[in-house]
Amino acid sequence: MDLDFTEDEIQRYSRHILLQEVGGIGQAKLKAARVLVIGAGGLGSPLMLYLAAAGIGTIGVVDDDVVEISNLQRQVAHTTGRIGVPKVASAAQAATAINPEIRVETHAMRLSASNALDLIGRYDIVCDGTDNFDTRFLVADACALAKRTLVSAAVLRFEGQLSVFKPHEGGPCYRCLYPEPPPPGTVPTCSEAGVLGAVTGVMGTLQATEVVKEILGIGDTMSGRLLVWDALATRFRNIKLRPDPSCALCGPEATIKDLSGHGVPEGPACAV
Repeated sequence: MDLDFTEDEIQRYSRHILLQEVGGIGQAKLKAARVLVIGAGGLGSPLMLYLAAAGIGTIGVVDDDVVEISNLQRQVAHTTGRIGVPKVASAAQAATAINPEIRVETHAMRLSASNALDLIGRYDIVCDGTDNFDTRFLVADACALAKRTLVSAAVLRFEGQLSVFKPHEGGPCYRCLYPEPPPPGTVPTCSEAGVLGAVTGVMGTLQATEVVKEILGIGDTMSGRLLVWDALATRFRNIKLRPDPSCALCGPEATIKDLSGHGVPEGPACAV
C-alpha cells in the first residue's frame, strides 16, 4: 500500500487520518479505489462531492443528460451558470474544485446491455443514482455478473431507501428484493411525483458513507439490510434481507447468465 502522501494531502485528510478506523493506511486505500457513480443527479451530486472530498482516487460518472434549471432544486453539483452543460462535465468540475488530487473519468453515455459489463468491470464499487427501473435492473444484474459491490439508493417524494448488494460474497442481490421491474406506469418517477431536494442529499450522503465503509472494511455493512427513511416522520427503519433461493440472478438455478434480456429504452438519462 502506497503511503506516500504529499504535505497538502496530509493536511487535506488530517481528520480522516486521526480516526483509528481510517488512519494513513485507510486513506491510502481510498486513494487507490475506483468508484463508478451512475447518474449525476440528485443522488449522484452529493455522492460525488463527498467521495471527492474523502479522497477516492478515481471516480467515474455516467450520464447522458445536460443540466437543466429544474435540476437545481436538488442536484447540488450543478450551478445556474452550467445550464446546458453535460452533467458529467459539470459534476467533474464540481468534484475537482473540491479536490484537485482526485481523477474523474466522465462517461457521457447511456448505460446499455452492450456496454454495462465492460464499464462496470473497470471499477471496484458501483453506485446507482438512477430514476428508472430499466436502468436499475440493468445495473444490478451487471454488478452481480461482474462480481462488483453495488451501493444502491432511491428516493421519491419524502422517502429514501438504501442498501448494499454483494451476492458474490453470499449476500442477497437486488432481484432478491425486487424480482422483476414493476409494470410500466405503476410507480411514478420523481419528475412525475416530485421529491424534496434535501431528501436526495441525505440519501446520497449515506451512499458515500457506505462506499467508504466498504473500501475500508469498517463498521456494519448494509448488505442484507434495507434502510428506509421517512423524512416527514424523521424515522429510520431497517428491514432484514435474505438471499432468495429461487432468485433468477443469484440463486442456485439462476436463469440470468448475461445482459441479453435487457432492452433499456433510448431517451434522456434518468437521474433523480
